[in-house]
Amino acid sequence: MAEHNILVINPGSTSDEVSYFRGDSEVFHKTVRYSPDDLKPYEREKITAQFGLRRRMALEALKEHGVDLKELHAVIGRGGLVKPIEGGVYEVTDALLADLREGVLGDHPSNLGGIIARDIAGPLGIKAFIADPVVVDEMEPLARYSGMPENPRISIFHALNQKRVGRHAAAQLGKPYRECRLIVMHGGGGISVGAHLNGRVVDVNNALNGDGPFTPQRSGGVPAGGLVGMCFSGKYTKQDMLLKLKGRGGLVAYTGTSDCIALEKYILTGEVKPGSGLDPARISREKAREAVSAMGYQICKEIGAMAAVLEGKVDAIVLTGGLAYDKVLVPEIKRRVGWIAPVLTYPGGDEMTALRAAAEIALKTPAAVKKY
Repeated sequence: MAEHNILVINPGSTSDEVSYFRGDSEVFHKTVRYSPDDLKPYEREKITAQFGLRRRMALEALKEHGVDLKELHAVIGRGGLVKPIEGGVYEVTDALLADLREGVLGDHPSNLGGIIARDIAGPLGIKAFIADPVVVDEMEPLARYSGMPENPRISIFHALNQKRVGRHAAAQLGKPYRECRLIVMHGGGGISVGAHLNGRVVDVNNALNGDGPFTPQRSGGVPAGGLVGMCFSGKYTKQDMLLKLKGRGGLVAYTGTSDCIALEKYILTGEVKPGSGLDPARISREKAREAVSAMGYQICKEIGAMAAVLEGKVDAIVLTGGLAYDKVLVPEIKRRVGWIAPVLTYPGGDEMTALRAAAEIALKTPAAVKKY
């Protein structure tokens, strides 16, 4: 039985989650969602510029629920864009902290998970951890070829939740995860589609930097020649182009919002959520539905590609993340790919429980903590 009090911090591209556990019991869970307007002041800065905003949210959540910092035994954050590593739990050492701040493989809010965890844990004299970061790399050699030797395909995806729901799906199928052939789609601010073969994610799109489907905030894979032309047109700075790839691309570029809950409501009822960025004068309900359908179309193409990776032998297609709640998107995905394999849905992502469990293992079995 779990005995430790653990704070879990999970920064995402459009939201923050904080949970506090006493043993196995979750004392509270708080989610704060950010609109494009909330994040606009930071969009031309490194993600570390959001440190104060997101750290404050975590500490305010503890205060709101009457939690004394002195009762914490550990703090664990979502892992960020550090060097490629195998799955597992890692202590936030000085070396790991430096790479989280630098963002050695890219700039993303997940980098802040370990940074905030270390900031809170350090003065208390307790450990800070990350687990199954987004750079978990189990790709096969063939999957790394891109057509440009100088620019190989790399593994950046929602490893923590993909692995979690992969195990849940395996249990539902009555098979060990290490004997399953699954395609898992995590959909949130970013979208990753991974081929899970016998417990390893052997191929997956780079969900951060212009690969795979477009997403609520990201362009995904775009026509390469057109992209090069835009880069050298003189109309855009490097920062402008990076924002088109990540932050102001995808649904927000087409519709004015990355808030899929607001988009779903607008499409189904015509209601416009205040502050969402939706403007009926700019985009009709029909065009909004078309943009969401186009995102689903691209997700299905990526699922089909992963079916080829698994040689057509697929036990199940698994949909997870916030987009798995979407009443417009999910039926379209099922319609297009249900012929490949049964489609299972695990909406949201119980990443908080998965992170707590990793911290519990680290505290009880220090030898299980991996070195960065």
